[in-house]
Amino acid sequence: MFGLGIWELLLILLIILVLFGRKLPELGEGLGKGIRNFRKSIREPDEIDVTPKEGQEKEKAKKGPP
Repeated sequence: MFGLGIWELLLILLIILVLFGRKLPELGEGLGKGIRNFRKSIREPDEIDVTPKEGQEKEKAKKGPP
């Protein structure tokens, strides 16, 4: 694999852990939240907009209260 042996890969992994070791839990947490929100948005149906349009508001104002 790319001419790298197991020891070279372990050395690269060790360097990455030293450089980003403190940030890894935060990155994992952010990634988990993103995936959770994505799955939630797929499962839930789209919200329906029930705000009246401008034309409907004027018609109701002309008619008066029921």
